[in-house]
Amino acid sequence: MTAARLTVDPRFAIGAVRRRLFGGFVEHLGRHVYDGIYEPGHPRADEQGFRGDVLELVRELGVSTIRYPGGNFVSGFRWEDSVGPRAQRPRRLDLAWHSTETNEIGLHEFSDWLDKAGSDLMLAVNLGTRGTLEAIDLLEYCNVPGGTTLSQQRIDNGRAAPLGVRVWCLGNEMDGPWQLGHRSADDYGKIAAQTAKGMRQLDPSIELVVCGSSGAQMLTFGEWERVVLQHTYDDVDMISCHAYYQEHHGDIDSFLASAVDMDSFIEKVVATADHVGAVKGSDKRIDISFDEWNVWYIDRVDSVKPTAIDDWPVAPRLLEDVYSVVDAVVFGSLLISLLKHADRVASASLAQLVNVIAPIMTEPGGPTWRQTTFFPFAITSRLARGVAVRLRIDAPVIDTARHGTVSGVDAVSTHDAETGATAIFVVHRGRHDAVDLVIDITGLGEVEIVETHLLADDDPSARNTLDDPERVQPRALEGARIVDGLLHVTLPPIAWAAVALQAR
Repeated sequence: MTAARLTVDPRFAIGAVRRRLFGGFVEHLGRHVYDGIYEPGHPRADEQGFRGDVLELVRELGVSTIRYPGGNFVSGFRWEDSVGPRAQRPRRLDLAWHSTETNEIGLHEFSDWLDKAGSDLMLAVNLGTRGTLEAIDLLEYCNVPGGTTLSQQRIDNGRAAPLGVRVWCLGNEMDGPWQLGHRSADDYGKIAAQTAKGMRQLDPSIELVVCGSSGAQMLTFGEWERVVLQHTYDDVDMISCHAYYQEHHGDIDSFLASAVDMDSFIEKVVATADHVGAVKGSDKRIDISFDEWNVWYIDRVDSVKPTAIDDWPVAPRLLEDVYSVVDAVVFGSLLISLLKHADRVASASLAQLVNVIAPIMTEPGGPTWRQTTFFPFAITSRLARGVAVRLRIDAPVIDTARHGTVSGVDAVSTHDAETGATAIFVVHRGRHDAVDLVIDITGLGEVEIVETHLLADDDPSARNTLDDPERVQPRALEGARIVDGLLHVTLPPIAWAAVALQAR
């Protein structure tokens, strides 16, 4: 048994916990849309063909704003294909994922699905193979109440009220050589600035996200952000970050410390953005939209290139990672990292939601189930309210190959002064011994434990599957207690936990 001490004091507030921090991402990729959220022949399908069991889990997950329709997909997407009578919509080849897009689900249908899910739309525009005019046209179609050709087209297509899309992404991963329309930071910055200015002339109320780096490992990282923001600083609200993590060659210690890399990534982007603002003499602050993040075993991805000119399947099984307890613990630690930067991370999107590197899995004609990563997200989304609070942490350290020496325990708290609710989220990265946590909560006054959650297992490789969908479940933290203003909690090796407290 090792020991660690944490201190929770609401005076050390980081920033407000914005609901967009618990966003999601739906891309036309693999079985995400077709056979995922949409399966007309399924016994649980509603009148529009949407799976009711999937909708129930999406609502349980608690996702707020959902980014759509990509992702790499958007860089070859013609938005006009996705509206109008279904029978007249074209079938297109999706070069990003080497699939056929039927356009059976388009902008209107997805908006209807979001209404049922209780989530808002975050729309990405194609700045890969298209440009400023098409983005402005899409904005007019979505947000202008009426009186123009495009707004009337939306009305004729069955949506009288505007969609009222507030947040828009100016392309996707334009720094990536794999991206259709990939270009230099200078070239992208120019078209992004031009598009942002045009969109704001139409609707000044929108929020705009400019593409940052596809990952901190990109050779252009840092310089990309600087150049792009030099062009767009006055015209956008956020810059994006994307990051995926996986275990490399059995190096579990480094994998468990992945959030250290996320912390560094966020802080470097913030520093770069603030530098550009300082050079410009601007009082404006650029925030971060961490609109793609997850555990993703990219090394396991099979080739998605066609083997023949006619090899373009509809909704193939792609990127269907099956997540372990270790994956879920890392996943939970990434959520802690996002909360620790709540002052600058204004929005975040878990990539993705259903079947594709997802917390929710489905079987055609069959059941749906929660992956291990489902639980940290659903619990954190539900409990995190008010402001994020920085904790003082004194814990044993772990040496890692990728991230150097790191704390064996990481944690963050949230506190809602109006309701007196406090939540503590903590991860134990140690692989061998349990850790006895003593958490000083005297700064909260008289509180009581409302609920506790522990995600851990004697077999850290345990997974939830079609054959055993409930193998891994969170359980209560046995022995959690408050004595003289100290909260005592014991965590087993490789564990994520949450404790909810309420003022008496």
